[in-house]
This record gives sequence, C-alpha cells and structure tokens, in this order.
Amino acid sequence: MPSGEIQSIKREYLEGLNFSSLESCLEDSGVNPVHAKALFNAVQRRLDRALPEACDHLVPPLQRWLRSAEAPQQCPLVPVAQTPSADGYTHKHLLRLADGAEVEAVQMGFPGRFTACLSSQVGCAMGCVFCATGQMGFARHLTAGEIVAQALHVERQLRATQGERLRNIVMMGMGEPLHNFEPTMQALEILTDNRGLNIGPARVAISTVGHIPGIEQLARHPKRYSLAVSLHGASDAERAALVPINKKWPLADLLQACRDYSRIKRARVFFAWTLIGGVNDSDDHARRLAELLRGMDAHVNLIPLNPTEGFDGAAPADSRVRAFQEIIQDSGLPSTVRQRRGIDVAAGCGQLKVARANRASGLG
Repeated sequence: MPSGEIQSIKREYLEGLNFSSLESCLEDSGVNPVHAKALFNAVQRRLDRALPEACDHLVPPLQRWLRSAEAPQQCPLVPVAQTPSADGYTHKHLLRLADGAEVEAVQMGFPGRFTACLSSQVGCAMGCVFCATGQMGFARHLTAGEIVAQALHVERQLRATQGERLRNIVMMGMGEPLHNFEPTMQALEILTDNRGLNIGPARVAISTVGHIPGIEQLARHPKRYSLAVSLHGASDAERAALVPINKKWPLADLLQACRDYSRIKRARVFFAWTLIGGVNDSDDHARRLAELLRGMDAHVNLIPLNPTEGFDGAAPADSRVRAFQEIIQDSGLPSTVRQRRGIDVAAGCGQLKVARANRASGLG
C-alpha cells in the first residue's frame, strides 16, 4: 500500500464493539441483548479466537447469530514475527491485518507489571525525523477492533507463556493516537471495561506528538487517561526540525493546550524529551525546557535516542543524560530517565517493520 494512500476498513470487527454496541447489534438481529454479556466475555475475557467455528459453549441464539451474514467477523490478525529481547523483558510482535498492512505491538515489563504498547495507525502522518514510523509515512487509520485485537494478542501470549495478565496499556506504538481519536477512544473503552480485560483507566497512557485538537478533545473526554506529550525542542525552530507538525501547532499553543488539559482533568501531564547527542542534550536545552514547564503540573521523561536506520543521530553519553536530568530536577520538576529496552529486537515503533522490509529488498 503506498505510504500516502489513505484507506480505512469499512466494517467494525467483533473485537471493536463495546458492550452497548454489542447489545444493539444483537437486538437489531432479533437476538435477546441479555446474551451480550456472554459474548463480550467470550471475546474480551476468555479470548476466544475461532468464532464462529468454535462457539459451542455459547447459547444457540448466539451460535446462529455468529454464523449469520449479519454478525461482524473477528479481526483476522496474523502474527508475522515475534522477537524476544535478550533480557527477556520485551517482546516485539509484528502483526498482519486483513488488507495485508502490518502493525506492531510490544509487550514490556516484569511479572505482575506487564504493559502492552499498541499501534493506532498504519504508519504516521506526523513525520518526526528520528522515528521509524514517521519515516515510513501514513497509510491508514486502524479501527477500534484492530487496536483491541493487538492487546488481546499480547494478553494471549502472556497467559500462555508467563501465566500473567496485562496491567497497563500505552498508546505509543505506530501512529498518532489523537489523529485517530474516536477509534482509539472506543478501543480504550473496551479494554478498560470490567467485563473484559479490566485495565484501569489510570493505567492507560496516550502519547501524542502534539496534536492540539486531540488534546482538547481528550480534556473533555469522560475518562481520565494519562497524557504524554513529546516535546524534543525548547523553541519552535528546534522543535520543527525534529517534529514537523510543530509548524502547524506551535510550541506556545501546545503548552497552553497542555495547561488547559491539566486544569480541566486535574491531572499531571507527562512530557517526553528524546535526548539526541549534540542536538538537544545541552545544559542550555535543559534550562530552557525547565523554563517552558515552569508552574505546570508536569513530569519529564528523558529518553536516550533509540537509533533508526533513517536518522543520523545517536544517544548522548550517560554522563550527559545525568547532567541534563539534574538541571530539570533542580528546577523543581520531577524527571525520570526511561530505560531503553528491546533495542536488540528493534522495539522502537516501526523499527521491526522497516527492518523486515529492508531485508526483503536486500538493503539490510
């Protein structure tokens, strides 16, 4: 599929129906909506994968409906590759969708603390220069069902291999989730439903490169998910060089949207700063970043660059990372240096897909 071609899947999958939508589908088909609970449980908690073929455990009206032309299909998600990191804490999943498009989901964490990092789009329109997904361009949005299906796939793997369950969801995979707002919100409604995986909203984080309309919508959304905003530059010129969308939504407007979000939601905003050696890792950058966030309920996550084939940059030395963090913390802002996990399995969003494509074309 060409990188600039915008397409969409027209019909929602079974995984993408929230509880009320499932009730409505059944009722419209003449099936008692009381059966929605059993079907939702089968899909979202039991993780049944072979519906309608393997549905004998469901009541006959549901069996007949699932086998009818009216019933939505399950998302035909096909695992293409699964790569564990050497430390055992990260698993990268490359998954093929019905139209042949491929997306990535990452399983991260420790026993009792597993997280799924999910994709929201095939490719990305934001064009961040150091991001493998941004380098591949935008193809299409994912449906809610395609987003949920990624989480269910990771959950199945965890149950089968670790006897564990997902605890957290982060929308930090391929794509800009706030550019695909409604399907992303519908997917998260399903994943946080206590009749399904029951991921608490406080354990869901949505990462944005600075999609201001989406931040404004999220501020009005009834659920309070964590908001993570990628900055990477302390001036419009610096940020636009790394994050081209800054030309559309400048830094001052973005920070005002973040302040409004924090005020409306009464919530802290997390800011991501990817540290690129010799580009945005100086003491001056740290001081200017601290000044930008002064007075805001903010937390700064510092992320040493995860190298990609399409960007000529490198992570700074550990000593430079520590010096940067000290300046941020001395300003009164809490700060965390995020561990770079899964580099050996190309766990940065889009990297496994790009690596496979390069090998197929003889470039890698």
